[in-house]
Amino acid sequence: MYHVAVFFDVQPGRRQDFINAAIKDGRDSGANEPGTLRFELIQDENNENRFYLNEGYASAEAFDIHANGQYFAEFFAEISSYVEGPTWLLRGNRVEA
Repeated sequence: MYHVAVFFDVQPGRRQDFINAAIKDGRDSGANEPGTLRFELIQDENNENRFYLNEGYASAEAFDIHANGQYFAEFFAEISSYVEGPTWLLRGNRVEA
């Protein structure tokens, strides 16, 4: 499985807008992109305006399809005026024995 993790810092007062946009992106991607396997939105425990996306894909190619797709574009069009990020935390394949 190919994993990516990023975080965004959201302007105060726009948290719910970001949550709604991220949940919609994850729901639509999961339902319509066969290679999108996991899409988790996590709020930082110490900073209420920082959110992480922890995503899993069938392959790096499946992530590329997502990153060049409709739902990704809609998500960034919605959030670009009120977030900083994404800041990449990781990108790579899970290692198995």
